[in-house]
Amino acid sequence: MQPGQRRIRIGIDTGGTFTDVVALDTGTGRVVTGKTPSTPADPAEGFMNAVAVALELLEAGGPDVAALAHGTTVATNQLLEDRIGDLGFITTEGFEFVLEIARQSVPDGYGNSYFWVKPPRIVPVHRVRTVGGRLDHTGAEIRPFDEAGAVAAARWFRERGVTAIGVCFLHAYANPAHELAMREVLRREHPDAVVSLSCEVLREYREYERSVTTLVDAAVKPTMMRYIDRISRRLEPLGAPPFYVMKSNGGVLSAEEVVHQPITTVLSGPAAGALGAALVAGAAGHRSVITLDGGGTSTDVAVVLDGEPTLTTEGSVGRYPSKIPMVDIVTVGAGGGSLAHLAAGGTLKVGPASAGADPGPLCYGKRSDGAPTVTDAHVFLGRIPPHLLGGRIPLDVEAARKGLAALGDDLGLDPERCAAGILEISAWNQANAIRRITVQRGLDVRDYPMVAFGGSGPLLACRLVDVLGLPSAIIPENPGNLSAFGLLTVDVKNDYVQTRVRRDADLDLAGLAETYAGLERQAAEALHREGFPAERHRHLRTADLRYYGQAYEVRVTAPDGPVDEAFRAEVVRRFHDAHEALYGYCYRDDDRRHAVEWVNLRVSGIGPIVRPEPARRPPGDGDASRARTGTRRVYFDEWADTPVYQRERLRPGDRVTGPAVIEEFGSTLPLHPGFQAGMDDYGNLVVTRA
Repeated sequence: MQPGQRRIRIGIDTGGTFTDVVALDTGTGRVVTGKTPSTPADPAEGFMNAVAVALELLEAGGPDVAALAHGTTVATNQLLEDRIGDLGFITTEGFEFVLEIARQSVPDGYGNSYFWVKPPRIVPVHRVRTVGGRLDHTGAEIRPFDEAGAVAAARWFRERGVTAIGVCFLHAYANPAHELAMREVLRREHPDAVVSLSCEVLREYREYERSVTTLVDAAVKPTMMRYIDRISRRLEPLGAPPFYVMKSNGGVLSAEEVVHQPITTVLSGPAAGALGAALVAGAAGHRSVITLDGGGTSTDVAVVLDGEPTLTTEGSVGRYPSKIPMVDIVTVGAGGGSLAHLAAGGTLKVGPASAGADPGPLCYGKRSDGAPTVTDAHVFLGRIPPHLLGGRIPLDVEAARKGLAALGDDLGLDPERCAAGILEISAWNQANAIRRITVQRGLDVRDYPMVAFGGSGPLLACRLVDVLGLPSAIIPENPGNLSAFGLLTVDVKNDYVQTRVRRDADLDLAGLAETYAGLERQAAEALHREGFPAERHRHLRTADLRYYGQAYEVRVTAPDGPVDEAFRAEVVRRFHDAHEALYGYCYRDDDRRHAVEWVNLRVSGIGPIVRPEPARRPPGDGDASRARTGTRRVYFDEWADTPVYQRERLRPGDRVTGPAVIEEFGSTLPLHPGFQAGMDDYGNLVVTRA
């Protein structure tokens, strides 16, 4: 490496409580980790604090930074908190009520729709404008674009100061001409408007979902543009190194590009954690696992199959469906800061409300009364030390006890049983989230080890192994920083889709090949803008298929190579197999009554990076006592003096039997009676029943 050459790659994950940072010195291979409190009022400040921590740990300066990758919750939080603002919608004449009609289904839990009240639309009907012109489902023009009507709509929004506008015309997925014409009118008549077009956000059929996805993109675009701009300006003193933002699909994109498609960042942080867990578990020989990312505000769970997190386009953020490719993640409000309180019926409830980073749990000492949190329960029971981050954040055990005692009085419980009840409810909340991502997807949860990470992820690992019948729980090194580490493992990735509904028997292979070629050209152009030469481009094909008459599709991978009869037959075979795995049946030999229908064609353009490789550790002597630092009073089923171990002193082959507590910077593993934890060759703790 030449003197002065940039060599440091930094990954920064902003969470509700802490901002985590991992930095890799590509010259020496050294990896450092750190944490700094999040700054909800200005997340960019917490980001820059994390950069400073990384450079200090590596004794480096700004000119050494080769690239930064960032997992952000800015777009997610805006949607979860319903901070939409004044948003406008332009659609096809006669379809102004597409948002009001929505879908006939109601959310889970409302068995009788009579009691369900439809929530407010993302755009109220009085801020919807329509424009004449009509295309059919093939993209052919039935009526020409109404230029005068478009001008009137643009001026209407300009006069009312509405500057975020989504445009979704009927069948624009087949022909974007009318939407592109509308954008030109808006540029001329309303130059201050930030505009999202459905043909660029989601070139896929289903008008309601495409409309909402486009409007979500328009809603978060101004916020993301301001946020990215603030960070970019603060990075200028460091020499403006390349800055990438994590996307929901498991890839990253440069900040310059991501501001044009901000909806792709709505699950930015959780996606990085699933990728980091996949890499760590795969190196240790576990290609298929459940991932559990426990933070201060929530817990995110996902499934990794054959080394890759599963993806979906049926996700949502808050109450807004977002049909973009995203890592299939289920989030539950069960983090360290989740508040315990009495529900209306007088029963104990935990979450989803959180104490957040400020004021935080009672033991943080920033509030003297109010509801205790999951962290308060852990610290009172001795399952975490009376300090966090190596002593940087002292915890007030007495304040936690008082809060638990007050809540326990309302429940008729002593503080110990109240705290244990809080942790039991939190564990079941997490277990139910895991069941949703496995059992409801046709997977047997008992077949998969669980990778538990995040600051609070390992705390309930033993209980989850018991509740779910898991074979083991894997606790990676520095679990509190695994999401930030995942950001250093992520390829540049863009997704492209084109709806093309055809019966398999009537499939035009030439047209199919032309559509795939067009999608691959778009992917190649984007990768070229990101600086990847053609020889490093990778294109991943997939297709959405269904049986004729079904309403929803099953996605399968499609092979590389020529799009010919063998290609068609292989995709259809994979569809039958996937349908049978998901639903227990297929119509493989009944094409006459249950014809296969092709719906969407997809291409992901991938620019691969060089990933850090987990290194094997030299074995120890099998004597874990070298890591024992003393004892602490800990409550499992009763109070007892319990041995405490420092994780960094453990070696591969060492085994700790519970009850015990294994501590490290950023996280703690309470090892319950009847469990044991052994360290594998890569420094992971593998928790099993003794």
